[in-house]
Amino acid sequence: MIDARSRRIHLAAALLAAGAPAPGKAETFRVPAGPLEDVMAALGQQAGATVILADRDLARVRSPGVDASLPLPAALRRALRGTGGEAVFIAPRTVRITKGRMPEAAKPPASPVAPEPAGNDNPEPPQDILVTASKQGMSLGTYPGSVKVVRIDGGWFSSQAADGSSAITRMTPLLGSTNLGNGRNKLFIRGIADSSFSGPTQATTGEYLGDVRLTYNGPDPDLNLYDMQKFEVLVGPQGTLYGPSALGGILRLVPNAPDMADLYGSASMGIGATRHGAASTDAAGMINVPLNDHAAVRWVVFAGRAGGYIDAPAQGRNNINDTASYGQRLTARFENVGAWTIEVGNVFQNFKSGDGQYVLRQDPPFTRSGSVPQPFRNNYRLLFVTARRPVGNAELTTVTSLARQDLSTVFDATGYVGAPAVTRLGEEQQVTLISHETRLAGGGSRSPWIAGLAMTRSANRRSLAIGGADSWDRSAGLQDDQFEGAIFAQASYPLLPSLTVTAGSRLTIARSSRKGINVEPEAGEIGGSTGTTQRFSGTLGLVWEAGPALSIFADYRHGYRPGGFGFTLQSNGTDDAVLTKRYLPDDLRMFELGFRWGQYDGSPLRLEATLFSVDWHNIQADLVGPYAIPYTTNIGRGLVHGLDVELAVRPVSSITLSASAFLNRSRLREPAGGFATNGIDAQASLPNVPSRGGRISASWETTWASRTGLRLEAAFRYVGPSRLGVGSYLDIPQGDYLAGDLAARLDHDRLGLSLTIANVTDSHGNTFSYGNPFGVGQRDQITPLRPRTIRIGMTRAF
Repeated sequence: MIDARSRRIHLAAALLAAGAPAPGKAETFRVPAGPLEDVMAALGQQAGATVILADRDLARVRSPGVDASLPLPAALRRALRGTGGEAVFIAPRTVRITKGRMPEAAKPPASPVAPEPAGNDNPEPPQDILVTASKQGMSLGTYPGSVKVVRIDGGWFSSQAADGSSAITRMTPLLGSTNLGNGRNKLFIRGIADSSFSGPTQATTGEYLGDVRLTYNGPDPDLNLYDMQKFEVLVGPQGTLYGPSALGGILRLVPNAPDMADLYGSASMGIGATRHGAASTDAAGMINVPLNDHAAVRWVVFAGRAGGYIDAPAQGRNNINDTASYGQRLTARFENVGAWTIEVGNVFQNFKSGDGQYVLRQDPPFTRSGSVPQPFRNNYRLLFVTARRPVGNAELTTVTSLARQDLSTVFDATGYVGAPAVTRLGEEQQVTLISHETRLAGGGSRSPWIAGLAMTRSANRRSLAIGGADSWDRSAGLQDDQFEGAIFAQASYPLLPSLTVTAGSRLTIARSSRKGINVEPEAGEIGGSTGTTQRFSGTLGLVWEAGPALSIFADYRHGYRPGGFGFTLQSNGTDDAVLTKRYLPDDLRMFELGFRWGQYDGSPLRLEATLFSVDWHNIQADLVGPYAIPYTTNIGRGLVHGLDVELAVRPVSSITLSASAFLNRSRLREPAGGFATNGIDAQASLPNVPSRGGRISASWETTWASRTGLRLEAAFRYVGPSRLGVGSYLDIPQGDYLAGDLAARLDHDRLGLSLTIANVTDSHGNTFSYGNPFGVGQRDQITPLRPRTIRIGMTRAF
């Protein structure tokens, strides 16, 4: 009798994906060091190739792994260094690993080997892709929870790059967003939405660039997507591995890594026309420069302008909401620095909008009355260092980063603060985030484990000023400082060959404090500290691999956010009063039951469905009230129940049909004082939680002479009704619209041409009922979809 592990040694077959890249094309591999059988299986999965390893002695030899962008043959050579193994291509996408001249030191110790059972000639079924956002390279088949791993060709990332996160939300109904504009939005996953406004509370969705944390309590930085490899969405609380800022889940962008194999680059440019609006332009470029066999630099630059489509006749201005952006990402990679692989990187990205993109119901379409411009600016900066090295059969990873967001907003306050003259409210915000994590992970893809420590410090400095048309009269503000330290561990263990349990926990120690800025002592309480709080969060999940392509999972996840201070500035037009109020930690528990049937790549049929239930106590929310100044408080206890379904069908290799949908029912069951509403249905729903939504798409692709390809795609999405906020003041309807996109792409050799039509039906749906906090109470603000926009683009590789 031979166990499942020995059968895998007999034949480690990785995913054989239709349309996998040819061996000469560079791909990005993230395969940690470990036994050669595990390394080859993971490498094959990521390459979409079949890797056959039939020698059981060779399978136990330790491989250094591979963490680089390389063609498949070069990646195999790197992973086989020092093992005595050789890669032999028996077909373009099929590789056999044979024993060459093994160095004496690399030979495994002799051990008895059980004889092969007769008739065991069938390979093990293909394995799932890896969920790298799990920080352990966990197989999708054994991942206990809902996850979306989306690998898209570079042509899609090129044509959608300038749209940033909104391009991802159009693809993934579970990921929602507000729509204040680029660099101003909040992201939500599966209805875990605290409010529509940004303040000092931690975001419910954690955002990462690779292993690097992007945000804490600022808006979505909306990174340009050019030269990205894929993105992953982990659904539900990720408190064990990611901490309090992952209450709703994780969005992880995975960029292409520097490549030591060759000097190459690419460029993209596009021009767009918006109905009733100004023209849009975008451009981006990438260059990869190998410095030597162990070092390389990859540099991405981009710039663009999204043309405005809203007019302000009273100001004599047209297309007022145009948005300019520019930035870059630079990453240097060094291998074999001792035993370390080190990446050092820098990101900066700037957005500058001329005005808000909201209108008023009583005004003509796409026009807005108003006295003064309301510009916005977001400057985002990031520095990071990551380092990893093998430690025995495990891998040690350390990540340190420094992020800074500088935000500036102007709102038209004319007529709202008791003064007849033109009045403006200015808001300046600086968010500084220092983050560090060190972790040790091992165990392979079947029984991974991880343990580590993390530290985070965030300083959020926010000031408000009231002024006339040309000057600012007075200002006041507060600075919130928050510190978190944590230790965490998680492990998976196969109880049976087809049943895997995963358990983990995280201990977080948090402290919050604040101080006043230009505030007189008599204005009220302006300083204090919450003291030190300690909280556990954890996860427990089971996965049953019921068949070659079927897995059933059940999991419990717990997350929380520490408490802190909120403030409001009350004004009667003459005197101001700054009031400080402590808000409590919130606590969220989620239960899931779901299944996955079929493979992500190449399967003719794939179906996923998940039932979930969320119980959320003491919900923290950043809100605005009649004085238009943001404040933070606990709004009560919320319940969310729902169903997610996703289906993909490939009737023939050239056609893919997909559909995804969700049903949500959210209720503020135990509202705090002042947030109760009449009724228990939509009027009591959590903010920005559509009751239903979905997306359908169809694509067709073909190739000629292996160098020319054509791809056509159509997609339609529906966003159900939701509310702007809780309580009678913010109980304003939004959503309930349908929009569609069309796309075509022609590739020949290294040249690509694309045509996209966004909002092809020219829907005017209300995406967001907010633009100016002073006018929210009048319930007449709406944010229309960008009108029909046609873009023509071109890409060139060199």
